[in-house]
Amino acid sequence: MEYQKEIARALIKIDAVGFKPHEPITFVSGMKSPIYVDNRKFPFHPEEWKIVINGFEDTIKQKKIKFDIIAGIATGGIPHSSTLGHRLNKPSVYVRKEAKGHGKGKKIEGGNVKGKKVLLIEDLVTTGGSSLSGVKALREEGATVEDCLVIISYGFKEAQKSFKKDKVRLHALTSFPVVLQEAVEMKKITKDVKNIVEDWLSDPHGWAERHGF
Repeated sequence: MEYQKEIARALIKIDAVGFKPHEPITFVSGMKSPIYVDNRKFPFHPEEWKIVINGFEDTIKQKKIKFDIIAGIATGGIPHSSTLGHRLNKPSVYVRKEAKGHGKGKKIEGGNVKGKKVLLIEDLVTTGGSSLSGVKALREEGATVEDCLVIISYGFKEAQKSFKKDKVRLHALTSFPVVLQEAVEMKKITKDVKNIVEDWLSDPHGWAERHGF
């Protein structure tokens, strides 16, 4: 898809993706990583954000994805899902990570999804846990969910297996191999850093031990 490189460059330009090969960050799971992603930066950069929203819209058209409602995963997916819903004149809702502790205790906010086909929007997929938790919540409310759009996915095998198991098609606007290649061309990283990150992507669980972290 034409916009893969464009979105990769947008991620790099606004520092939504960064590289820390010698001081890796630690995910919530405890896994160490030489690369990080912060897609929450996009709304602060309207020109780059427009590229992402256009990418979502193009993917929907190219993949011929049919849906009644757009849903965003709180909180990262909400800006993208609500903006996309407005642009496409579709209703949008959002999915809480946990049900409210007061009121009706709902996980789905914004409207009734029962009997509707819902397109899920996420900003980043790591293991897929939060996305598929959102799928479960929507299905429990009577929605049909078959597709999830994401700006970028780490491409981990466990995530791929989980999405397949739950019968959800994952569509990423760009990928880390594309981001790495563009980062080298933009002179944001060296080929050595690219090799370190590629090594991590090939075996993220064993990477820290291999590199003495």
